[in-house]
Amino acid sequence: MQNKFSSEDVEMLERKPLYKGFFTMEEYRFRHRLFDGGWSDIVRREVFERGHAVVVLPYDPVTDQVVLIEQIRIPVFDANKTPWLFELVAGMIDKGQTAEQVAQRELMEESGLVGSHLRLISEFFASPGGTSEKFSLYYAQVDASQATGTHGLADEHEDIQVHVVSREHAYEMVKSGQINNASTVIGLQWLQLNYASLKNK
Repeated sequence: MQNKFSSEDVEMLERKPLYKGFFTMEEYRFRHRLFDGGWSDIVRREVFERGHAVVVLPYDPVTDQVVLIEQIRIPVFDANKTPWLFELVAGMIDKGQTAEQVAQRELMEESGLVGSHLRLISEFFASPGGTSEKFSLYYAQVDASQATGTHGLADEHEDIQVHVVSREHAYEMVKSGQINNASTVIGLQWLQLNYASLKNK
């Protein structure tokens, strides 16, 4: 099944900056083609411009273990039992860097590991109704026995604890809702479907 429309079917009238800090906010003014024919009225939308990110699934196929990280995520303070979340390794793509470079950088910064057999699993938008951010999800083969301690960059106020758990336990955390952030859920569901082929390799 193909989309009926493309970017050519949008008339972008204005992109106005509203706020610029660690993140930026812009207001888009645009018109677009309608499914029933013709064009929409002018639409205004505020868009959270965060940049794009890389997520890394560190998996040891020899021991059938996943490396998870735990850190505070203050935006979920009001909506979750705890603002400390279990996650996969992740980081923002800086100018001049490829997604693959960021994957290896973040794996080292957040878990102290070096990955091999780096492989793009998928690309997805976590919340396309409000932000332009796109995630590139990678698989990396690691030696889980080397994953210990706390990590992160002090100048970014990161305090990251590394955890090594069995693949089955990680997936149970998804099913129970203990892991409830989108990129980690997606990565661990992919692993549950594909771990056998990874172990065979």
